[in-house]
Order: sequence, then C-alpha cells, then structure tokens
Amino acid sequence: MTAQPAPELTAEHWPAPRADSEVGPLRAVLLHRPGAELKRLTPRNNDQLLFDSIPWVGRAQEEHDAFADVLRARGADVLLLSDALVTALGDERAHAAAASTAVDHRRLGNELAEALASYLSTVDASALADVLMAGMTFEELPAAEGASLVRRMHHPHDFVVYPLPNLLFTRDSSVWIADRVAIASLAMPARTRETALLDLIYAYHPRFRTAGRAYGAHSAPVEGGDVLLLGPGVLAIGVGERTTPAGAESLARSVFSDGLAHTVLAVPIAQDRATMHLDTVCTMVDRDAVVMYPAVRDTLQAYPLRPDGIDGVRVDGPVPFLEAAATAMGIDRLRVIDTGLDPVTAEREQWDDGNNTLAVAPGVVVAYERNVETNARLEEAGIEVLRIGGSELGTGRGGPRCMSCPITRLPV
Repeated sequence: MTAQPAPELTAEHWPAPRADSEVGPLRAVLLHRPGAELKRLTPRNNDQLLFDSIPWVGRAQEEHDAFADVLRARGADVLLLSDALVTALGDERAHAAAASTAVDHRRLGNELAEALASYLSTVDASALADVLMAGMTFEELPAAEGASLVRRMHHPHDFVVYPLPNLLFTRDSSVWIADRVAIASLAMPARTRETALLDLIYAYHPRFRTAGRAYGAHSAPVEGGDVLLLGPGVLAIGVGERTTPAGAESLARSVFSDGLAHTVLAVPIAQDRATMHLDTVCTMVDRDAVVMYPAVRDTLQAYPLRPDGIDGVRVDGPVPFLEAAATAMGIDRLRVIDTGLDPVTAEREQWDDGNNTLAVAPGVVVAYERNVETNARLEEAGIEVLRIGGSELGTGRGGPRCMSCPITRLPV
C-alpha cells in the first residue's frame, strides 16, 4: 500500500531551507518526476544524452512515485521540479529569461533563432516549461516566414531545443550547504542547460527568493553528486569525470568566504562512467558511518583544504580519505560498511547504485531493492533500509541520492 501524498504546504508552513549534513531528518526535498523528456530518448541519441538504455517511461514514473511516497511517509515535503519551474515562470522576468536560455543562435542561425524566441515568448508558463524540459523538434516548431537552410538540412525529428532527461538527477544541478544553495556548473554538454532552469527556480520561486547563493554556476565545473556534507562545516568533494580540481577549489574558496565550512576534502576518483561522482562509491548512512565500494576503501585519498588568511586556502595531503574525514568531523573513526561479499558482487552492485543511498534520518536510508547483498550488509550493521524499485530509474546511472536534492534537514 502506497503512502498518500502529504497536503501541499502553504508559504507560511514551508520549512526554512538548510542542510548541514547527509543524515539529518529530511524535511523538504526537490525531486523531478520523469516526464516527456524521457520519451525523446532513442537508440540513436541515448548515449549522447547520457542514458545506458531506453527506459520504459510509464514504469519509471511508477517507480518514482513510490520513491516520493516513501519520502513523504517519513515526513518530507516533496517539491517537484516541474511544478517549481512553472511557478517560477509565472514571473514575467523569469519567463523572458527562460525563453532566451533555450535558443542557441550559433546552431540555429539568426533567423530561425529569432523565430524560436518569438514563439516561446508567446506561450504560457506551463507550455514553456514543457519545452525547456522535454525539448522541441524542428517538426514541432511553428513555421516561420522565409527560407531557412538550417531547417531544411535537419531531419524533422532533430532537436531545435534539446531535451533534458537527466533532470531526474536533481542532486547534481544544485546542493544546499547550510542555508545557502550552490548552483552547480555541469560538465557534460547534454546537461549544461539544467543550470539555467535551477537558477530560475531559486531566483523566482517564492519559496527561495530570500535564499543566499553559495557558488556561482558559471565557475569551474562542480556537480552536486560529488559534494558530500560529512557534517556541519565539513565537505568532501569528489574530483573526477564531472568535477575538476579548479571546481573543487573554487567551491572551497566560496564556502570558506561565506563561513559555511572549515574543512573541504578534495577526493580524487576514477574518471569513468562507473564512478562518475563521489556518491557512486561512498554515501553516508549514519552520523558516523558510510557505505563504501570495497575496491576503493583502502586507496581513496583526500587533499584537506582549509582557510588561510583572508582569502587564501591551505592545501595538505594527500592522506587517506577515511582518516581525513574522521579528523575533520572530530570523531575517532568512520564506520565503513562494504558493499558486496566478493569482488564480482561488489562491482555489480556498485554499477547498480548500491552505494548511492539517500539517508532520510540517521541510520535510515532509501536504496534500490535490486542491491540485495549491499542492503543485507547495511541491515546487519544496524541500518534500516527502505527499498524501492529502480529497474527503469537506474537506466541513467543514478540511485536514490542522485534523484534527490535535500532542501531542509534537521540538525543531528
């Protein structure tokens, strides 16, 4: 039996945005329910759009609804990105800015770009949001006066506005650090336009208008899946396929300047698809515990960054990650729960997002049901596991943590 949706909260009842850890009781979260953007995926474009296969969209929606129900049942207010975007676009300034973000003058040429911009300026907030998320083909763009070589040389089903199927993974595009939000700078071309949508939501949705920013989206690449809030004032930032050393240092300088952290651990990870973010190999499941891919347990290193003077940063290391994390957190050691009982099982379950858990409270996590061995080991270690289906949601390589951007967590 699925949980009933929680009543929609009014403005005066919205919990104040703030997240100081990965495990504090979750009270508000941003999700994106899979939509028409996933129906744009074909065998011809799924690699370009960062999906490993073509998802069954109806089943993905069912799985996501069940995920949202689990979070609501545990006391979280679920804000859907599509609803938040439509609300933000109700502001005329946001509508005008959004229309311009969808128009690529270099690719379309001036005449076709102007025709697209003109059309988008006339549609309502809901229709504009649909185009921004699901894209638009040349066939769907209303005809413009005059000839267009660009239009004639493209197939009708080619995209005049590319879809954003990776919106599903809301953790990557923004992350809350204390009471400020960091808009990510996404590395992959298929995802760069997501930044503009999150920027609009946080600027124009009434829930966030007073929220401060922690990081500029136009800085060096940093993705939220690489950012772990190990505890108040302590961040770990994975550096690999999606987040660059310059991005990690830029975010560190920003949080030091704003007084949001005293230590940032830059953690090098393998630059490949299986370990695209730090949260694909390690996530927190309790105040002092992580679930970790055993292949990296003894080799994962960290460069501790700390403030040095007014604007400087001191870089130390490298040192073992687990040791550096415990020191920064002020605890004797981090408990480590390995995934899998043997190298083959561990590798399979890491690929299937066994390490990508979402804590809804200390010692309580949401995980994909298919990671049987990992979930069993979590429960043996005293962690409560809330299992969800993910056969279709996981086709874009992301688990419960990837699919959620916590807005509000209570202190631990």
